[in-house]
Amino acid sequence: MSRGLPLLSILSVRPGVFPGFFGSSTAGSTTVMSSGSDTVHSNRTNAILGALLGTLLFVQTVRIIDESFSAPEKPHAEAAHKTATTAAAAAPTAAETASFDKALASASAERGAGLVKQCQICHNTEEGKGPKIGPDLYGVVGRPVASQPGFKYSAALKAKGGKWTFAELNKWIEDPRAYVKGTSMSFAGLKSENKRADVVAYLATLSKNPVPLPK
Repeated sequence: MSRGLPLLSILSVRPGVFPGFFGSSTAGSTTVMSSGSDTVHSNRTNAILGALLGTLLFVQTVRIIDESFSAPEKPHAEAAHKTATTAAAAAPTAAETASFDKALASASAERGAGLVKQCQICHNTEEGKGPKIGPDLYGVVGRPVASQPGFKYSAALKAKGGKWTFAELNKWIEDPRAYVKGTSMSFAGLKSENKRADVVAYLATLSKNPVPLPK
């Protein structure tokens, strides 16, 4: 090779001396670079898939643990709710009935008429007047529960059944929403037993054939 041979001539004879510098390389170097890139890409893909799988397993494990602790309590909660509802709608006890009968024996229908005036905002008390916001109260004593024609009763009151006896009216007037869960009755209740007796004594007069009060 001549000492005066231009450098460009040398490089053109040996293009592989500076692989990639001028955009050219040997087949072997291209294969190594491609293989390395595939390896890095594969490692990243595996890492991402591994992280996703780990997350899914963790979430599933948490759900299993949560269900194992919470599942047994559902029947207990439902049973407690049913018990509370049943207790709230239970018939008056013998002691409650006896106590209210005693109060009725000395009740005043006149005092009751004064107390019922607040009820007349929502209820009619005269025969044949029909329902207002609430059902007609004429003839309510001894009438089947939720039976007044033309009035849409709540499902809770329909399910109660029975008749409006003195004792039942006493429990209802004391606290309607506690006695029949789910009723649409908005009245807060009358806590005084003697006042409830006066109201029921007056309601008993709203009939062609009044039910006799206890003596």
